[in-house]
Amino acid sequence: MLQPTKTKNTLADATTWDFTRDYHSFANTEQVQVTHVSLDLLVDFDAQRLFGKATLSLDYLELDVTELWLDSRDLTILAVTAVHATDTTSVSIPENEAPLDFILSEANSILGQKICISLPTSPCKQVCIHYHTSPAAQGLQWLAPEQTAGKQLPYLFSQSQPINARSWIPLQDTPKARITFDAKVQVPKGMRAVMSAMNHPDTPLNGVFHFEMERPIPTHLMALAVGDIAFQVIGPRCGVYTEPSMLAAAAKEFEDTEHMLEVAESLLGPYVWGRYDMIILPPSFPFGGMENPRLAFLTPTLIAGDKSLVSTVAHELAHSWTGNLVSNATWRDLWLNEGFTTYFTNRIVEAVYGKEQAELEWVIEFGRLTEEMASLPKDKQTLPANVQQGDPNLAFNRFTYDKASMFVHDLERRLGRVAFDKFLRNYVDHFAFKAITTEVFVEYAQQTLLPFHSDKISEAELLTWIYGKGLPEGYCGPTSMSLDKVDDALASFLQGTAASQLSVKDWRVHHWQYFLTQLPEVVSQVQLMDLDETFRFTQSTNAEIACDWFRVAIRNHYDPVLPALSAYLVRIGRGKFVRPLYAELQIAGYHTELKDIYTKARAGYHPSIQVQLDKSLIL
Repeated sequence: MLQPTKTKNTLADATTWDFTRDYHSFANTEQVQVTHVSLDLLVDFDAQRLFGKATLSLDYLELDVTELWLDSRDLTILAVTAVHATDTTSVSIPENEAPLDFILSEANSILGQKICISLPTSPCKQVCIHYHTSPAAQGLQWLAPEQTAGKQLPYLFSQSQPINARSWIPLQDTPKARITFDAKVQVPKGMRAVMSAMNHPDTPLNGVFHFEMERPIPTHLMALAVGDIAFQVIGPRCGVYTEPSMLAAAAKEFEDTEHMLEVAESLLGPYVWGRYDMIILPPSFPFGGMENPRLAFLTPTLIAGDKSLVSTVAHELAHSWTGNLVSNATWRDLWLNEGFTTYFTNRIVEAVYGKEQAELEWVIEFGRLTEEMASLPKDKQTLPANVQQGDPNLAFNRFTYDKASMFVHDLERRLGRVAFDKFLRNYVDHFAFKAITTEVFVEYAQQTLLPFHSDKISEAELLTWIYGKGLPEGYCGPTSMSLDKVDDALASFLQGTAASQLSVKDWRVHHWQYFLTQLPEVVSQVQLMDLDETFRFTQSTNAEIACDWFRVAIRNHYDPVLPALSAYLVRIGRGKFVRPLYAELQIAGYHTELKDIYTKARAGYHPSIQVQLDKSLIL
């Protein structure tokens, strides 16, 4: 494997950073690495806590190391012991385990606390940590029965990315340190537990579940959900978990997943994770999806009834190669996960749903990027997210996703699809089960891409794409002839044609999204009322269309949307939707309405979204 180096790149950053270091972890992975985690967890819904222990298997890179540094946030550490006995399954502290001294550092608002454990002079192979979580753990959301679809049982789910695994497991919470794991999870009888591991839907609901993940994964892919969860097979290697009332709709919406999997394998090689199951979580899940191996987490907002939003399924599936197999070493390098995956998603959509839909999604993607380019400071518009001193959540922007995808698309255009596919396949094979930095990718490209394709892309062009601010000079974004009819309809409407007279036959969701996002900043009340009465945007059941419409309506003070907007923000907790809508309300001066809506909605949001909105909103 290519070895990363300490470097300063003048195109990227005026400060000298050690780009091999994960600035968002306290872990001393260069000295000792956790290779396996054995979990024993008791799920207590009444206390909203996990009680248990984590037994960490250690690999000593320096034999004289005297301390193990772990990441934690809001964990109560009851005891730390060196494990000498073979039995590590009891939650209670065995008398024959040797206590180890440990110190918790002062809490950092972003990183949490370092657990500094004094290791014995004779190296022990396992360290056991007895602990419990806090009800405020940012990586866990506890839902009361009334917040679920079934209204009968409570629900728990995790969200570990980027650095929230440390809020429910004491570990080396960095993508640099891959781990395998096994787990025993105790839950109330009648409820099901599932994890990012091999799940067995025929396990009786007797309150005890066992899991194993034998392939090493980054810690941000640790995942757990517990609730009234049913399962349905949708393919030889694919199935859907969700609350019973949503199961039939989810299975129908995502019935093409096995075909997507076959397409993905044809591009990037065999699927190494065994099964690709999905769980559709309650609406408070903060993301569109999360690529947890063997069990992708998905938002119910994807169930549109017409498969128009299933590219998110393709995206999480694509992560099985670019993200889960080849991973970012630090959150600065997130673009290596998200850019290649966003590109790869487009290839899957093209193969399964056709070139028109793939083009439309690519154009929408470019539109999101250009919108964010207008608001994000220029020095933040590089592929590496230089968030070393800040919150790693800020790395998740349109540049690590969409600009990075444009870069990969541009590589395909320059090399030709056949040559590019060969490069991409070799890249994934070369770095399988490894975490790499931006600089390692650059070195790999310098050794494999540039020597064979110097007539198509130069080193300077490569570095400008990666480290340059904004888009390279002369870059032309994607287009789609399918949008010509939307441009014609939009021009006609703005010139006075009634909405009912517009030709919108056979428009897809993406046509409507494009239409709404291309409306001018200022639209008259008469025009908005005409659009709403004709197309019933305010009542749209498609979460994407509704969000785009609400943004137009808010900035133009079209008040008839306010009741529906309030219901939408109370019902849905997906960050992609709630963050921009609250921002629009704030900018437009709806301060009273914003406060009223947020007061009603906040309790239903995931803790990570609560933290972000609490910081950004002026109430």
